[in-house]
Amino acid sequence: MTAAARSQPHQLRSIIGGSLGNLVEWYDWYAYSAFSVYFAKHFFPAGDATAQLLSTAAIFAVGFLMRPIGAWVMGVYADHHGRKAGLALSVALMGGGSLLIALTPGAATIGIAAPLLLLFARLLQGLSIGGEYGASATYLTEMAGAGHRGRTSSYQYVTLIGGQLVALCVQLLLQALLDEAAMEQWGWRVAFLIGAVLAFLVYVLRRRIDETADFAKVKAGTPRSSGMELLRQHPRAALLVIALTAGGTLAFYAYTTYMQKYLVNSAGFTRPQATLIMTAALALFMLLQPVFGHLSDRIGRKPLLISFGIAGTFFTVPLFLAIAHTHSQLVAFSLVMAGLLCISSYTSISAVVKAELFPAHIRALGVALPYAIANSLFGGSAEYVALWLKDAGMESVFFYYVSGMCALSLLAYVRMKETAKHGAMGKP
Repeated sequence: MTAAARSQPHQLRSIIGGSLGNLVEWYDWYAYSAFSVYFAKHFFPAGDATAQLLSTAAIFAVGFLMRPIGAWVMGVYADHHGRKAGLALSVALMGGGSLLIALTPGAATIGIAAPLLLLFARLLQGLSIGGEYGASATYLTEMAGAGHRGRTSSYQYVTLIGGQLVALCVQLLLQALLDEAAMEQWGWRVAFLIGAVLAFLVYVLRRRIDETADFAKVKAGTPRSSGMELLRQHPRAALLVIALTAGGTLAFYAYTTYMQKYLVNSAGFTRPQATLIMTAALALFMLLQPVFGHLSDRIGRKPLLISFGIAGTFFTVPLFLAIAHTHSQLVAFSLVMAGLLCISSYTSISAVVKAELFPAHIRALGVALPYAIANSLFGGSAEYVALWLKDAGMESVFFYYVSGMCALSLLAYVRMKETAKHGAMGKP
């Protein structure tokens, strides 16, 4: 069924279906980070709390190394077999990884096999999430009308943030129902079981959503999507995606994934207090995405990216230092929210900018692979680098690192063309 033949409610249902799948994918991905403070000692019993978190963060980062492979394999798959086929496969792999984490015994029971199984599960999920970004960004952008791509594609980060938010809400609920001993002994496993069940349900849902019209219109004889085709025909666009992503993804993981641990380890808040601060901030952050996406449909993508680059360059260091010196939950929330407001200009339009750079026959791969490379190098390593620098007594260096990468991305934002006007959307 083509876009023209669909009713508006039918199209909306397809967008919601794709978005809900994205939410579950990212819930499963972020549950690892949210609950690592509880399960770290089960898989890595030796060392102090910081050393245990450092070990779990290393596996979190290693999971990112699979993302370029997942982006390559599953990006090609989505370009060859359709966006919805790629979306269904990615959520199945993610659910399998969550189920494995939930059921794996601790190191005290099975020894070295415990961290090895944890590593395998995260590699499986890294493969999944590597393909998910390209497929979902492409799907949402292609399902939108020409004048609504920014707003519609912003739902990718709505559901991405929503997945993290649901993980934190599950954590808050479990913290309210269970004491610390129960949480550390078995409570954290509940979160991964929830993720596995939700992934199965969404797999069924994704098998029933519509395919996009752009994929259906790819003409016979068009060069097939492949890594060589991407490098040969679209090298500048691929490099631009890496440059666009570097500062944005590092800032995103610094202000979301790492921030919860920063509030506990550096600012001195309790675990429940840090969870509550981040839950409230992420909820508001999520609601901002369609607002900024809609704004990009009015004024273009480039002005928003430039505003993020400037804010990330000049405000990251002061914000992190201020958070470390406050004991007020309200002040901490306000400062975290200020940082999330700055990066909304990037996150809200990250999907549409990348999708607008590539023609339909190679769009899923073109969005996924360069993004995954940048995300693995800068986003996946963010938490590990921050914890390593803290352990070495040089925590503030991390803040300058984030600021510097935002400055480098700003150079790319200034030099790029406006993709809303000069992009490849609508072309085969």
